[in-house]
Amino acid sequence: MTGNAPRNMIFNGDCIDVMQAFNTGSIDFILTDPPYVTRYRDRQGRSVANDDNGRWLKPAFAEMHRVVKDSGFAISFYGWNKVDLFMEAWRAAGFRVVGHLVFRKRYASSSRFLRYEHEQAYLLAKGNPRMPSRIIPDVIDFPYSGNRLHPTQKPVEALTPLVEAFTRRGDLVLDPFSGSGSTLAAARALGRDWVGVELDASHYRTAARRLGQAQRMDAA
Repeated sequence: MTGNAPRNMIFNGDCIDVMQAFNTGSIDFILTDPPYVTRYRDRQGRSVANDDNGRWLKPAFAEMHRVVKDSGFAISFYGWNKVDLFMEAWRAAGFRVVGHLVFRKRYASSSRFLRYEHEQAYLLAKGNPRMPSRIIPDVIDFPYSGNRLHPTQKPVEALTPLVEAFTRRGDLVLDPFSGSGSTLAAARALGRDWVGVELDASHYRTAARRLGQAQRMDAA
């Protein structure tokens, strides 16, 4: 498979390998929640693939920069205590940091020196994109997903305004670290096309079922 990025499909594989088959500039917008490189383990003992190393960071974001269109945007969640690794990878790829987003929780995901009650992401630009037609705030509510489908499952409600602000109907949204498919579900609900990649076979199957069920409901 080589050429324009496929639409409305999820791949089970390494996102670097999969993206290498996409044409340069074939993606309109990227929204992704990669591993935070923190060796995360939830209360049930679930972990995240490749969360124990950062070797994938630079090559993955280099491919993301290549496949997103000129003057396009990417939004990446990141681990606050590894921001130096992420920032280095984004800048090495060629992205410019143009904004920061905070997702406000009504609960603490954990407590150590502080109660951790937010998630965070950076808005990254390739080239010099135009200003969005509707500018959203940089603080967004983050309802609890329950993490039923994935140990770090993001709520679709928090991702929807991001997709809506930086894309138009029919645009192609990429999530190279799809997890349970929340980004793809948000894109689909807004009438955008989507393509995802997930390394973990179990999470890939979860996302495929989730999006497949939604497509069957549309066709019914």
